[in-house]
Amino acid sequence: MTDEPGPLVLIVDDNEQNAKLARDVLRAAGFRTIGAATGSEAILRATHDRPSVILMDLRLPDMPGAAVARQLKCDGRTAAIPVVALTALAPRDAREGPNDEGFDGYLAKPIDVKEFPDEVRHFVTG
Repeated sequence: MTDEPGPLVLIVDDNEQNAKLARDVLRAAGFRTIGAATGSEAILRATHDRPSVILMDLRLPDMPGAAVARQLKCDGRTAAIPVVALTALAPRDAREGPNDEGFDGYLAKPIDVKEFPDEVRHFVTG
């Protein structure tokens, strides 16, 4: 086992139960996590902390997750960070690869606790 810290994941979700589940599952798998409950907070955290990947709920209280993703992709400081939609609303055929909404992929809610860390790791390592 290595002493290197795990990848940093920014979890953006205003539902505390969803955020806690994702956080707990990822931390148990060796990831470090930070959270944000609004789009504006997500932009600040991403710019300041430079996470390895951002997991973004589509429905946030202050702006749509897609608007946050587009804004992050337009900022040179955060443009290279993968932004993954974490939602029950994602179309099945659009889960992989970038799209015009600024997302690099989609992961389904509810999360599968066994597969979730590997799914997130896929976006971290590209």
